[in-house]
Amino acid sequence: FVLFYLIFLLCMGVPGLTMELAVGRAGKKSAVQAYKALEKDGQKWHIHGWFCMIGCVLLMMYYTTVSGWMLSYFVKFITGSFKSGMDADAVGGAFSNLLANPVEMAVFMGITVVAGFIVCSFGLQNGLERISKIMMSALLVLIIVLAVHSLVLPDSGEGLRFYLLPDFEKFQEVGVGKVIVAAMNQSFFTLSLGIGAMAIFGSYIGKDHSLLGESVNIACLDTFVALTSGLIIFPACYTFNVNPTQGPSLVFITLPNIFNNIPLGR
Repeated sequence: FVLFYLIFLLCMGVPGLTMELAVGRAGKKSAVQAYKALEKDGQKWHIHGWFCMIGCVLLMMYYTTVSGWMLSYFVKFITGSFKSGMDADAVGGAFSNLLANPVEMAVFMGITVVAGFIVCSFGLQNGLERISKIMMSALLVLIIVLAVHSLVLPDSGEGLRFYLLPDFEKFQEVGVGKVIVAAMNQSFFTLSLGIGAMAIFGSYIGKDHSLLGESVNIACLDTFVALTSGLIIFPACYTFNVNPTQGPSLVFITLPNIFNNIPLGR
């Protein structure tokens, strides 16, 4: 999966990202208005812009919910809900309890939405860009520290083998087509392609910057974060006896164990 993901990222993700940035820089407007400004008479490209807007709204339902989970976990950590010595089942139970509590999820999702509106109210450059420079830099440092920590955990080698060594029997068992399609979808999802989001960022890129160069930089940084996240999660799964095939919930089961184990983690 990882191998095909990298191939699709290079062959389809970077060109697609370059084109979407180009639409944004040429249109200098929102997704719908950019297509209207660029389309010729009689063309209907602006209809795709509306689908982009719908896609962004639907995607934000996912992002704000997951961000709410993270905020809830942050509160749980500083209040001592995750204690040293908790096993994987206890940590997994905390996540199950969160999913079973719609009020808690709604409250933290609401806080996330309000915080997002406040940041965006200052504009892309004065709001989002300014705070992202600080938070993303801190995140990069954090994931590097966590990756190094996970690599020295007991039984981390098993996790690395699961993560990085191809298993052709499993590949055939799941289905070659399914793995390829999943990897291709992930390459588009991770770069936020097809929903006009990157076109919005492209509208702020000056003509003194190469769009292909910007696309390569974005793809490289995004891939670095994605692969490094795997180096954090999968070795820890085998250390803390967590099933590594649980999907997106895996991060909410392994990270509390990691932070409890690392010095000054809490």
